Amino acid sequence: MITDLPSTTTTAVSKKLVELRKTGGAVTLGRVLTLVVCTRDSENAEEIIDAANEASREHPCRVIVVARGPREAHSRLDAQIRVGGDAGASEVVVLRLYGELADHESSVVVPFLLPDTPVVAWWPENSPAVPARDPVGRLAIRRITDATGRENPTAEIKGRLASYTEGDTDLAWSRVTYWRALIAAALDVPPHAPIESAIVSGLLEEPAVDLIAGWLASCVDGPVDRRTGELYVEIRFAGGDSMRISRPQTETTATVSRTGKPDSRVALGRRETRDCLAEELRRLDPDEIYEAALAGLTKVNYV
Repeated sequence: MITDLPSTTTTAVSKKLVELRKTGGAVTLGRVLTLVVCTRDSENAEEIIDAANEASREHPCRVIVVARGPREAHSRLDAQIRVGGDAGASEVVVLRLYGELADHESSVVVPFLLPDTPVVAWWPENSPAVPARDPVGRLAIRRITDATGRENPTAEIKGRLASYTEGDTDLAWSRVTYWRALIAAALDVPPHAPIESAIVSGLLEEPAVDLIAGWLASCVDGPVDRRTGELYVEIRFAGGDSMRISRPQTETTATVSRTGKPDSRVALGRRETRDCLAEELRRLDPDEIYEAALAGLTKVNYV
């Protein structure tokens, strides 16, 4: 069920939420967190809301979507409340801010935060330079950005280290969870020779590839090269052996090759945003390995 409240106030929206809860049976019991989504009022907003809805099926929560409209428009708040089948396992409050009100996101959000539950902030599009210092970011214990699709994703992900605060993460990191697991599993197979160097290759505009390189650079003593082209990770061992994981850009199956062993094929498709978001909501503690991968980017050779 979707209820529209044009040109409204936060008080009116709060009262409507209580009314819907009484008449429709929508309750906040069992909500484990509040997810605040900061985006623009654009055609992408529905896709972003859908991703949050799908993630909420694993993590029942209240989703507050703050969609900023044109700054030059008349100052007003248009709200929409979604419950039931239109809200996954959550209740969704969409707040569209226009005019000067768009500069006061945190003030509009606060009345809708669930009491005694953690707050997670997600910027699916452009994110603040320092998420932890953003007014909405200050409310959250977990701050999720997404360098993928930005104008300069490589510079975007490299800049995350300077602004890093405990609780920060990026969806580009969770997009390579399966890659990291596969690499770790492949390296766990004997013989356990020392790693001399590594090559990570992929699209220039894919920051997830940069994070694989940064992660490897943080773990090994040898050089790690980041190349542009086919999607693969190649690790070279002392003694001349090597291991390579490759996958065509648009396919879902990777090939694992290692010197002296038969090739194997593993399912390794690109992860959807909703799956990455759900993964990030599973943990609300600092991600030290992500921080180490960001630091490792300073050691990566871009060739």
